[in-house]
Amino acid sequence: MLGSFWLDLLVSYSRPYPQPTPGGGISPDGTRWIACRPGFFLPVRVLSRQFRDLFLDQLRAAFADGELRCSGALAGLADPAAFAARLDAAAQIDWVVYSKPPFAGPEQVLGYLGRYTHRVALANSRLVGLDDGQVSFTWKDYRQDSKTKVMTLPADEFICRFLQHTVPDGFHRIRHIGFLANRHRTAKLAICRDLLAVPPSPSPPGPEPPRRWQDRLRDLTGQDIEVCPGCGGQMLPHGTLRPCPPPRPPMWCDSS
Repeated sequence: MLGSFWLDLLVSYSRPYPQPTPGGGISPDGTRWIACRPGFFLPVRVLSRQFRDLFLDQLRAAFADGELRCSGALAGLADPAAFAARLDAAAQIDWVVYSKPPFAGPEQVLGYLGRYTHRVALANSRLVGLDDGQVSFTWKDYRQDSKTKVMTLPADEFICRFLQHTVPDGFHRIRHIGFLANRHRTAKLAICRDLLAVPPSPSPPGPEPPRRWQDRLRDLTGQDIEVCPGCGGQMLPHGTLRPCPPPRPPMWCDSS
């Protein structure tokens, strides 16, 4: 059992994003496909130990950098010796990492992952209002049974917090490893398909032809400028209006 101390830190410093796991891999010599045994998903014991060690290492680093605040009933853990003793005790416990294969299929897994990797920090539906330079939005208080509340912040503070979720230049939100690594993914996937006797994937469709501005305007506004507002008939272009010539300068009368 994790006490309230660990639960608070788990919420603050752990981001348990789901990770898709293949059901096998290419042999080191690249001549055969090594599949996992039936009913096997991943080594849960090994995963649990690795997660425990990495999690505790992050806690030690956060404590050393002064990012952890121990107050109230946890004030005694502000002492480095007491904090180290608590981590050493936690390292002796067998942790359990919750993991299971997907129920519904790959489409649902991709949809679930997409909500983590491609969504913005704040959906438009959570915005309540903007009044006098104050932005109001809804949020869930998980300490009170996920009760929905409204928070109001100055506009500059709201923008500052929103930009903290912006991915910096050069940062990869999704990293692929193994035969899905970007450097050799094309070649490795071709080997996987050959070893598994799977036909090559179809080539992606080409880019769609550019749409006319009249069609885009109709989709955005619901108004068709090619339909006469009087009779409802189709209007046809007969030509392009030439620009008006620039006005002639006034005649200057020189009486000299």
